Amino acid sequence: MRLLAGIAVNIEERRAELAMTVRELAEKSGVSERFLVKVHTGAANISVVRLAEIAQALDVPISALLPHEKLSNMFRRVTVDERGGIVSLIGLRGGGKSTIGARAAERLGIPFIELDERIAARAGMPAGEIFDMHGADFYRKVEREELDEILATQKRAIVATAGSLVTQSATFERLLAATTVVWLKATPQDHFDRVIAQGDTRPMRNRDNAMQELEGILRARRALHERAHHIIDTSALGLAKSVDRVVRLARANARVTY
Repeated sequence: MRLLAGIAVNIEERRAELAMTVRELAEKSGVSERFLVKVHTGAANISVVRLAEIAQALDVPISALLPHEKLSNMFRRVTVDERGGIVSLIGLRGGGKSTIGARAAERLGIPFIELDERIAARAGMPAGEIFDMHGADFYRKVEREELDEILATQKRAIVATAGSLVTQSATFERLLAATTVVWLKATPQDHFDRVIAQGDTRPMRNRDNAMQELEGILRARRALHERAHHIIDTSALGLAKSVDRVVRLARANARVTY
């Protein structure tokens, strides 16, 4: 019953984030309103198929609707203990990794680590210069080594990763296996506006189709981003609630043992 109640809470929270009515969820998922009401009250013994339909309608992976402490190996490849107490944030620039990660870490009293900064400090130059002088292969090598160092030395931390890390299969698999991965999702316009607001005009410099390029990258990486253990829609939630969600996930990881 605790499992069903937890599923109901997660469905309702996600539905509220999207400002979606029960009727709209029923129409989009193909699950009847009557059954959804039963799910909400914990009276329905929901099947995997129906849960998957609801998850698709809510635009989240099925694992996002399962109570964190009850996730089974059927949906998650590793347990919380295996992943330890590190929360990794993925997503493109402008998703909120630096701002949300830093604020969440401050509230939790744990380290906040920018993987890009670790790489730059080790190389003695900004990331852009690393690519120009040493190439992408060198950058990826240092990125993996720094990630391994973090995993070996930190018991609890929040780590902001580079936006392109998900495209590096071995490194991304390591991240998924050893940490709790959270995709900070945002609309293309929010990604764009946030980067510009930070004073970085590079995304639009001499590129009339910058927004179209951004939308293309988001589409291309969507399947990779959706492999995250959790998805937080920062555009829908806003800054404060997004920070709250990361804090809650980090605290859940610290509590749960198997």
